[in-house]
Amino acid sequence: MKENRLYFLDAVRAFAILMMLQGHFIDGLLDPIYKSNDNMIFNIWSDLRGNTAPLFFTITGLVVMFLLKKAEAKHTENFRIKKSIKRGISLIIIGYSLRIPIFHWLSGHFDSYFLVIDVLQIIGVSLLILNGLYLLLKTKPILLSLLLTTIGTLVFLTEPLYRNLALPYIPDLVVNYITKENGSVFTFFPWFGYVAYGSVLGIIFQKFQTKAQFKSIAISSFLIGGLALCFLSSITLEMLYYITDIKLFYDASTYNYLFSRLGSVGITFGIFYALEAYLKHPLITKIGNNTLSIYVVHFIILYGSFTGIGLYRYFHEALEPITALLGALIFVVVVSFIVLQEDKIKAFLNVYIRKALLFIKLNTVSRIRLNRR
Repeated sequence: MKENRLYFLDAVRAFAILMMLQGHFIDGLLDPIYKSNDNMIFNIWSDLRGNTAPLFFTITGLVVMFLLKKAEAKHTENFRIKKSIKRGISLIIIGYSLRIPIFHWLSGHFDSYFLVIDVLQIIGVSLLILNGLYLLLKTKPILLSLLLTTIGTLVFLTEPLYRNLALPYIPDLVVNYITKENGSVFTFFPWFGYVAYGSVLGIIFQKFQTKAQFKSIAISSFLIGGLALCFLSSITLEMLYYITDIKLFYDASTYNYLFSRLGSVGITFGIFYALEAYLKHPLITKIGNNTLSIYVVHFIILYGSFTGIGLYRYFHEALEPITALLGALIFVVVVSFIVLQEDKIKAFLNVYIRKALLFIKLNTVSRIRLNRR
């Protein structure tokens, strides 16, 4: 029986999370005078960095649906659904928690900024929706695939309609998932589009992964489809405008980052899938499987979650390029090291927490005995 773990996705996740670490560090701490569109190096870096979020959201859909269909084949889908729903809810809670300014609240200063939405909340909500769609259409995989493809396509095509949407009379708790007017970093639209497309890939992989020649066909499809989306999607949308006279196609073609980024995701998948045999190193797998922990640790160190004391507070937009580059490298290594030592850190803390509790208990008992005397 063929091994059906998608090792290349672990490598892609590892690559994406490391790109996110250096991207957030440099973007937040590099002096703005060096962020010029005339700077070729910065433009290349910015373009590569722009693929990080599409990679994460597409992988999310792929992995979730792949595991659901895999569990279905083993008749354990109910367990997988419960686990996925719990994961979605926990991601939403963690996403909000990372922005709670504890010390501000303790000093009596309250605002609604912690309600802004970031990547974790969108992934969490996406998990809940995917599980719902799966439950509705789990016996009709073709219909489910068509529905998800349609959703992804419509979300991307209609982006001009909600690009600058403002909904001032809707509560922040809801509107922050839809618009960026209050400072949300990510919104449900258009990012769920990548999750939807990724889910279709998950269904395909689960059904055909063990078939002969599937890997070579998948790699070719990723590379050819990715290049087509990168270089032909804008032209195609413009042609559809001239054929149909529907202005939405033209508006989508003039700012076509969604389909082109999906193409970049396809190319990345193709390259990593082709190199999968060389990417099964335990270190790569461990980093790819600990993206949430890495995200949380980086958020605390860089942005100062909970305490307000982070690198952003002291070095925001203050570094020279060489300093920012070296700092980003150190940041990536430190955050990765902390997370990779997670088990040892937990074991260490458990030992000393138990010792501390035992010490407190013994002291309490001794005091009670002395008072009784």
